Amino acid sequence: MLVLTRKLGEGITIGSDVRVVVLEIKGGQVRLGIEAPQAIQVHRDEIYAKIQEENRKAASTGTIPIQAFSTFVKKLNRP
Repeated sequence: MLVLTRKLGEGITIGSDVRVVVLEIKGGQVRLGIEAPQAIQVHRDEIYAKIQEENRKAASTGTIPIQAFSTFVKKLNRP
C-alpha cells in the first residue's frame, strides 16, 4: 500500500484518468473529491462489499424455470 500525506486542496492522480483531491478536513474526517470517467465505478468500501456479496448470491442461484424464462423473453420482444 502506498501511503501519502496530502494537505487541503492537494490531490493525487491514479493512472491518467482518476484524480482524488482533499476537499475538507474536519475533526476525524477527510472529505475527498474523486474525478473519474463514468465508465469507472467508484464506491465506498462497505458498499462495494455489499455489491460483491449480491453478485455472489446471484451467481449461486439455481436455474430459471423454462416457463419463467419464456415469459421474460416474450416481454422483451414486444414492440
